Amino acid sequence: MKCIVSGGTGFIGRRIVDLLRTHQHQVSIWSRKPGAFIWNPLEGEPPLESIDSMDAIVHLAGENVAQRWNDEVKRRIRDSRVLGTRRLVDVIGKVQNKPKVLVCASAIGFYGDRGDEILTESSARGKGFLSECCRDWEAEADRASEFGMRVVKLRIGFVLGNDGGALAQMLPVFRAGVGGRLGSGEQWMPWIHVDDVATIFVHAVESDLSGVWNATSPNPVINTDFTKELATALHRPAVVPVPAFALKLAFGEFGQHMLDSARVVPGAKFDFRYPELAGALASLV
Repeated sequence: MKCIVSGGTGFIGRRIVDLLRTHQHQVSIWSRKPGAFIWNPLEGEPPLESIDSMDAIVHLAGENVAQRWNDEVKRRIRDSRVLGTRRLVDVIGKVQNKPKVLVCASAIGFYGDRGDEILTESSARGKGFLSECCRDWEAEADRASEFGMRVVKLRIGFVLGNDGGALAQMLPVFRAGVGGRLGSGEQWMPWIHVDDVATIFVHAVESDLSGVWNATSPNPVINTDFTKELATALHRPAVVPVPAFALKLAFGEFGQHMLDSARVVPGAKFDFRYPELAGALASLV
């Protein structure tokens, strides 16, 4: 298949591109850098020639959520996802040879802060900025079905990898022996190994999967247990908790979302390479 990937040079995108090529697919990339099809979702539509005659689109591009929020940052977070996906689908409508499938990233932020409630793909949307952003993001992706395309939306959890994502930021702190739980530590963390995320995306391209699926491990853990497992894997103590007020002071509104609890589980049958946290962390650290 001929595939094109937005965000293909990023932490998750690199692995998806490599795996697609391992599966003998032809892969192109959208990027802001020379050497690929140039596209900045915040500035305009992707070029028509980048989509015409493609079989599959994998759409990952989006502003990094993990930063201190202000009005401008929140605008970029939303527009890079919602407006970017709208522009992508608008161009799909203009090309003569349309792709057959759109696999679009979404996020567990859709569910909001839900305590101990078990959340599946059929669970209702939560409240707050991230939840609204995910709702509108997915709605724009769904418009591709008007052109006869199969649409898959993958709600991604906390992705574990040693060269990107949350874990890469946590490792130096924990290796120094000053890591600890966040807030009360009772909030659920729906995590997933980066290799499993890439495999799920490629499976969505190659299979007849459609609709919404949770790209998370079947075994979420609370933050306290995650902290203990990471400390054990690194053979370091983890006795320095980060109080909630410190997160809010450092990250503003996003600091509160870092304490959200979402006990998300996947509904799709999938052979996870790393279904348990201990094995996932051992493979990385």
